[in-house]
Amino acid sequence: MGNIDFLKLAVKAAKIADDKKAIDTVLLDVHDLTTIANYFVVTTAESVPQINAISGDIEKTFKAEDAVIPVRREGISSSTWRVIDYGGLVVNVMSPQVRKTYNLESLWREAKIVNLNDKEKSKDVVEKKPVKSKTSIVKKSRKVIKKTVKKSIKKVKTKPTKKVAKKGKKANSKKVSVKTSKKKILKRKK
Repeated sequence: MGNIDFLKLAVKAAKIADDKKAIDTVLLDVHDLTTIANYFVVTTAESVPQINAISGDIEKTFKAEDAVIPVRREGISSSTWRVIDYGGLVVNVMSPQVRKTYNLESLWREAKIVNLNDKEKSKDVVEKKPVKSKTSIVKKSRKVIKKTVKKSIKKVKTKPTKKVAKKGKKANSKKVSVKTSKKKILKRKK
C-alpha cells in the first residue's frame, strides 16, 4: 500500500461530498494540534439518504481508486452523523442540527482551513482564525475556580472537634472555622 497522501484523499473526499450536493464542506488541517488525524473533512447532508450516499461514495471511491479502506466507521445506524476514519483522515458527514450542536469547526478553531476553491493550489492554507488571548482564558478559569470553591464552602458543614475530657469534666466541642475549610478545599484541588 505504501505511503498514503492524506491531503490528496481529504481533497477527494471533499469533492465527492460536494458532487453529492453536501453543504458547507470544510477541510481542516489538524496535524499540528492532535495525533488523532492529519485532516478532518466536515460536511453537512440534509437527509439520511444523502448521508448514506456521501459516505458510501467516499468509501467506494477510496477503495477502488486508492486501495484504501477505513480503519473504523462510526454511526452506521445513525441518521444524523457518520464518521469514516482512515487513520490520517477523518470524514464527518452530519445533519444540519448535529453540525450546529457539536460545531467541530469551533472545537478545532486553531486548525488551518485548507482552501478547496482552487483545486491546483489545494495545499494553500488560510490563516488561522483569531483565538481568545491566553490571559482572558486564565481569567475565566480563575472565576470558575472561585465560584466552585465558594459553592464547596457553603456545602461543607462545620464539624465539631472533641477535646479529651479531664478529670470527669465534659468534653468541649469547637466548630471548624470557615478559613480552615477553605484551606482544605484549596489543598484538595491542587
